[in-house]
Amino acid sequence: MTLPAILTHTLRLPVVAAPLFIISHPELVMAQCKTGIIGSFPALNARPEAQLDEWLAELTEGLAAHTAANPERPAAPFAVNQIVHTSNRRLEHDLRLCVKYRVPIVISSLGAVPEVNDAVHSYGGIVLHDVINNRHAHSAINKGADGLIAVAAGAGGHAGTLSPFALVQEIREWFDGPLLLSGAIATGKAILAAQAMGADMAYIGSPFIATHEARASDAYKEMIVGSTAADIVYTDSVTGIPGNYLAPSLTAAGLDLTNLPTPTKMDFSALTTGAKAWKDLWGSGQGIGAIKDVASVETLVARLESEFLAAKTKLASL
Repeated sequence: MTLPAILTHTLRLPVVAAPLFIISHPELVMAQCKTGIIGSFPALNARPEAQLDEWLAELTEGLAAHTAANPERPAAPFAVNQIVHTSNRRLEHDLRLCVKYRVPIVISSLGAVPEVNDAVHSYGGIVLHDVINNRHAHSAINKGADGLIAVAAGAGGHAGTLSPFALVQEIREWFDGPLLLSGAIATGKAILAAQAMGADMAYIGSPFIATHEARASDAYKEMIVGSTAADIVYTDSVTGIPGNYLAPSLTAAGLDLTNLPTPTKMDFSALTTGAKAWKDLWGSGQGIGAIKDVASVETLVARLESEFLAAKTKLASL
């Protein structure tokens, strides 16, 4: 199947920068889109909710102005992540604003709802739904999603446990639409590997935490740079949904890694220690061993592009 133009036209690399809770904001998304990859942010990062209107106006106008001034390197489109779960009381409000600004791409998480897909389709947008297994993938497409994000083992935040080889393979047995892969992708070689195994694009999060434009603390950025896969712990103790986190951040928050609390429900607010999920307890994927310094988005994307092109050349010579 041919990918929708929105996922190919103007792109420098086949990459979507994943929405990072708290961290992604207009400055980061603007930088990502201007460098030629799809940038994104969670709608819930805009607080209070009225701020979402301001953010969408800023991005829409700013990216249009960049493209007008730089027709030879137009900005890539942006995406907004919507948490489609009953605990998200803002969903209806935030979705209305996505329709108002005709957000090109909506990334839905934690629930597939036809009404959300219908609203995005009403103005010509597309919906990509993230899934951790084949059953969820079938459900999302049956309910009207346009594409899938396979969140495999090793991805930052709320990740699955399946090997990317297994997850992509099972989805590709029946689905030939847009498929993105997430899970420890931090180099240009890994972007090419994602395509080689059957995905159309890479979905990259953790490397963008360690960028100047990211709304993360210096301590968080330095922990990303100084850590490797061995420093990642997979637990449901933070929000009630299993995910990957930087072990040193859990320890700093007063948690015992050998005796983490057992959640009673999905909760994105706080642990018994008072530490706010995502603010003090830091998500990260297993690919961070490749991140050696804090850099600008432009520098990171240029490195990914160089590695991607070199890997294609090397593979062609084999």
